[in-house]
Amino acid sequence: MRKYRIRIGLDVDDTLYECNSYAVSIINGRHPDEEPMKIEEIKNWSACGRHADERLALYSDPNFVRTQPITAGAQEFVKKLSEIADVFFITAVPARCMSARAERLVQDFPEIPPQNIIMGTRKDVISLDIMLDDGAHNISSSRAAYPVLFRKPWNTNLSGLLSVNSYDDFLHFCEMVRNSFSENFPSLENGGVLCLVGPSGSSKTEIANGLTALSGFEKPLTSTTRPRRKTENENSYRFISEEQFIKEMNEGSYIETTVYSGYHFGTSERDIEPIVNRGHVAVIPIDICGAITLKNLYRRRAMLVFTRRDRAEAIKSIISRDIDLEDKTRRIMSLDFEYRNSEVCDVEITVGDNVKEAVDKILGLIPRK
Repeated sequence: MRKYRIRIGLDVDDTLYECNSYAVSIINGRHPDEEPMKIEEIKNWSACGRHADERLALYSDPNFVRTQPITAGAQEFVKKLSEIADVFFITAVPARCMSARAERLVQDFPEIPPQNIIMGTRKDVISLDIMLDDGAHNISSSRAAYPVLFRKPWNTNLSGLLSVNSYDDFLHFCEMVRNSFSENFPSLENGGVLCLVGPSGSSKTEIANGLTALSGFEKPLTSTTRPRRKTENENSYRFISEEQFIKEMNEGSYIETTVYSGYHFGTSERDIEPIVNRGHVAVIPIDICGAITLKNLYRRRAMLVFTRRDRAEAIKSIISRDIDLEDKTRRIMSLDFEYRNSEVCDVEITVGDNVKEAVDKILGLIPRK
């Protein structure tokens, strides 16, 4: 069978080179008498946060572009990627910075031909197989078959996008696409991880509850910054503050983290491993970003199940929830992105009004001892 060499586009700022964090460090150096600015203050790529104008001005400075630090692991990442795909750098810089940007890319990533450097702000007209970018606005308008968001503190407002947390996760995702999912079907007979992936309102939580009521299925305790709902008990999640979550994340407490509808979610190895080691199945309702991370870690012992529910029914479910209007709006707006994620899951099931039928469909995929 002929191997198709896929075309992958890589954003540059805050994907391969430190940009926002570098700008923050320069700004803090210029204002030593102020409380140091934190990267979390930047909510998007526009003028926001303290010293916004000063930060944006740096991005048009050729010297800034010429001296940006390379993100740790970026060179090894690009080298590995170039072995399985044709890699293109898709970068938006002002005209006066183009030479500096091209010189750095040619110097730091010699395995990529100079003709594969594409500069300009119209990323929406570039057709690729896969695109990795930290700008949610670029991903939402991308013509790539698989536009992938690189998770950063400033791109948490838009939920549902196909996204990854690390270079390793992206490499694994590209391998999945390249192999056209021809690997053996996942096997959870001796324990593993079952990721329930689907749009908001597709009954993921109800299906998880149905499965974990049975012997051999357990739900790991996920940490979240989301407020506890009236219908939830204190053990539904580990409810913590955003400050505590970020502290634990920076300490490496979680094997996967994601942001959904503006709230952080994270799962730790200490919560999953005991379940898998018992030969049981860890059942996790999760977004595609976290699911890809777990698939990367557990490989054939991780099964991604996409729960598809009629769009109108999903919207009704979202509207009826005890959440604020802004949260409902974000969830409804993300539906189109989330339905696309079915393409990267191992299997898809249709969910109707009878959750037990959905549970039975999943049980049919997992041999019981």
